[in-house]
Amino acid sequence: MSYYLPAEWEKHTATWLAWPQNENNWPGKMQPVKWAFSEMITKISVSEHVYVACNNQITQSEAEAAVKAIKGNTDNVSFELIPTDYGWFRDCGPQYVLEAGEPVVIDFSFNAWAKYDSWQSDNNAPALCSEIAGNKIVKPVINGRQIVLEGGAIDVNGKGTILTTAECLLDQEVQVRNAGFNRDDYQKMFSTYFGADNTIWLNCGITGDDTHGHVDDLARFVNDRQIVAIRETDSADINYKALAENHEILQGARLEDGSKPEIIELPMPEAKHYRGSRLPASYANFYISNECVLVPTFNDPNDYKALGILDELFKGRKVCGIHAIDLVVGRGSVHCLTRQQPEKAQQ
Repeated sequence: MSYYLPAEWEKHTATWLAWPQNENNWPGKMQPVKWAFSEMITKISVSEHVYVACNNQITQSEAEAAVKAIKGNTDNVSFELIPTDYGWFRDCGPQYVLEAGEPVVIDFSFNAWAKYDSWQSDNNAPALCSEIAGNKIVKPVINGRQIVLEGGAIDVNGKGTILTTAECLLDQEVQVRNAGFNRDDYQKMFSTYFGADNTIWLNCGITGDDTHGHVDDLARFVNDRQIVAIRETDSADINYKALAENHEILQGARLEDGSKPEIIELPMPEAKHYRGSRLPASYANFYISNECVLVPTFNDPNDYKALGILDELFKGRKVCGIHAIDLVVGRGSVHCLTRQQPEKAQQ
């Protein structure tokens, strides 16, 4: 058994996401959110297959009609009957790795971020996805225990280094995912199931993040040696201190070969609120598809700055803004909604 977790920029066979159906995710925002989903599906399906999980045949018909309204057809898109609770597929969808070059689903347990009671359908989604795609599925076990891990909790460079946060995985007082696990236990899991022996531990996530510190709102690899990380310049902002601490950690971090990564700063949009609550708006929550990079935008002066920085870094891919003010009402954004299925490795 030897598993390898490819970086997100490596070639995909497909992207998975779940059509929005839970009104509690986006109260008062379902129609604009469905439009944003249709736009994402349209852009991604230009260069790879897109699987859209639908709760029932009514949802399936609605999703198909919405995509056709933008794209004109549903070429390269499949609408699959896969029930979900919340449907944030980065966290509850299939975690693909390669084993001897073959795509395999590592079926981590999902418990709705240790916050909500409804998670059974989400937890069953990876098995249904692997059956549809015809992939082997493996249930991960460390120290005799099954493991809870959401995809948004980690980011990888495909060479052996993982980014994550202590708040998400180690803060046992606030959230319990794998009670009693320490850094060594997680490193054993990262090494066993991802082929990654080096971990960079950041501290805390941004305010408003319902996942309790997911790294995909903070810092992301854009290639095997460069990391983009959000910075807050307003010292009065609630995120200023935590992001400054994470930046300091990254400045002292080392990659798998002992070298220092290059850190590129991404701005933060101005604080966004909905119904009196701070939203986790972040340009780091982008998704890398085969031919384009989908970046959340917020009708903010820093939108163009963030898009320009990422455009310089992703040569050969088109950087596309996705209007995310409505998406982020659900406490997540573009990356949180998508899961990549890597292409079979060439032997």
